[in-house]
Amino acid sequence: MRQGRNHLAGLAAEASVLQHYLAAGYALLARRYRGLRGEIDLVLARGASVIFVEVKKSRSFDAALARLGAAQIARIFDTASEFLGTQPQGQDTDTRFDVALVNAHGEISVIENALTQ
Repeated sequence: MRQGRNHLAGLAAEASVLQHYLAAGYALLARRYRGLRGEIDLVLARGASVIFVEVKKSRSFDAALARLGAAQIARIFDTASEFLGTQPQGQDTDTRFDVALVNAHGEISVIENALTQ
């Protein structure tokens, strides 16, 4: 039961973050993009740039951020590389990796360029 509730809370957090980005003028390219090595919650575009967003939800922003580990970051980079293979500019596409944190009150904190290779 708890796992199902956590899954639904995660989907709701993802939907809130998506609305946050859309309201700021971003365009959705993919939601829960699945590659061979992993998944990226949101793939967005702004102009010619592609923004990969990992959404983390927990009781606080700090607790949410703590849920992002090195192995997951590596999978995000691998999956982003796969996605870029589908783009006209390929690996030369301007990219950014954001982490969007959602706390227990539904508040959103976006850390732009949170992940670097």
